[in-house]
Amino acid sequence: MSQFIRICILLLLAFNGVGALYGGTMLIADPTGGTMQMPLSLLEHSPFRSYLIPGIVLLLVNGFLSMATIIVLLRKHPWAAALVMVQGTLLSGWILVQLAMLRMFYPPLHLTMLVVGVGLFGCGVYMMRKSG
Repeated sequence: MSQFIRICILLLLAFNGVGALYGGTMLIADPTGGTMQMPLSLLEHSPFRSYLIPGIVLLLVNGFLSMATIIVLLRKHPWAAALVMVQGTLLSGWILVQLAMLRMFYPPLHLTMLVVGVGLFGCGVYMMRKSG
């Protein structure tokens, strides 16, 4: 795998992971969303009445898993490509579900993170093809 692609993947994972660790922690610490200036009214079309469960999912799925994928990638583990694809899929899915539940589109956040998710998936596919 080219060093450039590897660095791109690491940067995308770090961008997603650090943001999700921060966001998830903040939502767990203040499930009202007040600290992050996210009114509870955003959740009116979702099954949630607070940001606690979304915060936990964000922290685990996009935060910790991105960081774990970075470690696997740095160790050049055979599962690295698959985990990069999984992380891209999970991030893209997170954004699409968020769009459906919130019924709003905030381009700076949603478009950016969707591009990151699709980029991770594509890079994972590239890694698999190069190694196989």
